[in-house]
Amino acid sequence: MLSHDERLQIEAAIRAAEGATAGEIVVVIARQASGYRAIPFLYALLAALLVPWPLILWTELGPARIFLVQLAVAILVLALGAWQPLRLRLVPGPIKRVRAREAAQHEFVGRGMADTRGRTGVLLFVSAAERHAEVIGDVAISAQVGEAEWRGVVEPLVEAFGRGARAEGLVAAVQAIGRILARHAPVATGDRDELPNRVILL
Repeated sequence: MLSHDERLQIEAAIRAAEGATAGEIVVVIARQASGYRAIPFLYALLAALLVPWPLILWTELGPARIFLVQLAVAILVLALGAWQPLRLRLVPGPIKRVRAREAAQHEFVGRGMADTRGRTGVLLFVSAAERHAEVIGDVAISAQVGEAEWRGVVEPLVEAFGRGARAEGLVAAVQAIGRILARHAPVATGDRDELPNRVILL
């Protein structure tokens, strides 16, 4: 998703942003938040339930042949759903957002974001397939920064991903988070870098 040079560029932006704040910034980029493996089965079930009705109403097929048609349709839908790009298109937008948010929360906990000394960790999470970005701040930051301010970070980032300017969008997002953190959690004596500055690709 990112070249080696692009990752270095983003990591340099993280270090620069953290130089003006006691906060910690972690960037995680996932290709996809979920495999959505249940989606093909759901559509196959719906198709199998709907297919018999026109056959019953407008044909003279017997129960055995209708069952075979049901089975064939279900298998076809499952086969089509195995193709990842189509499966992703079949997932409703709200479900994609929920899964991406769940993945972001999982990464926040799993990366030790709640373990920083001042509780000032901030996760920038991007799920490329869902075209979703999320900023999660630990308690000391979320108490001072509202959702509207984080939206000002993620909306340009999602737009940049949409036009293929991933590194550019990530650098700008990191810089924006750094400015927010510098206002609410300025650098203090004895601060140390508690979390890795590398870009984490999933």
